[in-house]
Amino acid sequence: MSYDLTNPIYNDEDAAWAHFENIRWPNGPVCPHCGVVGNAVRLQDESTRKGVHKCRECRKPFTATVGTVYERSHIPMHKWLLATHLLCSSKKGMSAHQLYRMLGFGSYRTAWFMAHRIREAMVKVAPAPIGGEGKVVEVDETYHGDKDVVEKRTKKGKATHGSKRSVVALVERGGESRVFHVDRADKETIHGLIAKHVSGQSTMFTDEAHLYRNAGHMVKRHETVMHSHGEYVRGDAHTNTVEGFFSIFKRGMKGVYQHCGERHLHRYVTEFEFRYSNRVALGVDDLARAEKAIKGADGKRLTYQQTGCRAA
Repeated sequence: MSYDLTNPIYNDEDAAWAHFENIRWPNGPVCPHCGVVGNAVRLQDESTRKGVHKCRECRKPFTATVGTVYERSHIPMHKWLLATHLLCSSKKGMSAHQLYRMLGFGSYRTAWFMAHRIREAMVKVAPAPIGGEGKVVEVDETYHGDKDVVEKRTKKGKATHGSKRSVVALVERGGESRVFHVDRADKETIHGLIAKHVSGQSTMFTDEAHLYRNAGHMVKRHETVMHSHGEYVRGDAHTNTVEGFFSIFKRGMKGVYQHCGERHLHRYVTEFEFRYSNRVALGVDDLARAEKAIKGADGKRLTYQQTGCRAA
């Protein structure tokens, strides 16, 4: 099931707020000041901004956006819902320029920051390891674009240095993914990600890169396919699933986003991971995926200054 773009929640502010509050407060308004549930009155005065409630206990006003990435935003709620739907349902993403044109913002910067807030809502907090008994996890790394050029002084004067940006993906066949932008895709980093995010009861398949040597002790079974020898499938051993994920990721980054600074790459990686881990094959349609992103906005904030922070 997909959202109907003629739905009033995308063009009527009252309908949009009702929809957002139903997702945010399934059991009634929750006062962020005193924690009381279901004991608030909506302020209907036309001079009051939309969505304001007043707690009957502590007498303080609040909205459903308090404590979320939407807090203190001046963007109408129906535009937040539409932008969230577009980012969640577009397989290869939706550029900030496209959001800027479609939603009629006054500046591109507004659309750009809005998109980053939605990506922050997609971040999965303390995710459980993927894989497990009888399950397969494929691991691979890829390199996208160039690192931001760094100028260094040498004995011969100044020199610039840049290299590819590293992205590591752990993908469970028929399940979720865990994807990371790392400073360096070395053996220590990748082994650390496997140890933390892959269940020790899993079967793991990789290519023959030296990065995955001696990784077998972290899982129940580890096999490699020898791509350098023209081997891509050996029985059930292959890395086609994770390579399929990278195919979607690269098409999106090259065809939709095109220009992405390295300090923001981890947010785009999160976006592709979120859509893959909440896809139709796992029983998550466009409607449920957008609602998951809205629920994920809880307890998160993002400022312009924070957009440059790299995810741990």
